[in-house]
Amino acid sequence: MKDTIKTLHPEKKQGVKISRDKYDLIRKAIMNELRSSKEITFMKLARAVEKAVQGKFDGSVMWYVTTVKLDLEARGEIKRVPNSRPQLVRLAK
Repeated sequence: MKDTIKTLHPEKKQGVKISRDKYDLIRKAIMNELRSSKEITFMKLARAVEKAVQGKFDGSVMWYVTTVKLDLEARGEIKRVPNSRPQLVRLAK
């Protein structure tokens, strides 16, 4: 069986088990984009990640970006900007 990770959810909802390789690839792309952009809308982040993993990823990039983003929020690595519409995300301080 492949190495997996059980994701967390910031609202304590049930996480999902996903491939460690896919998690690491999406996490790295999210963190790289947030380091260079400081603050970014969720949709721009998702598009940037899609571009970064193009040709290296099998599956729904949008689903994985959403899942990994929620996990990173729950772990305190990134955060949503309060009351932002559309949703903005940034690295946690």
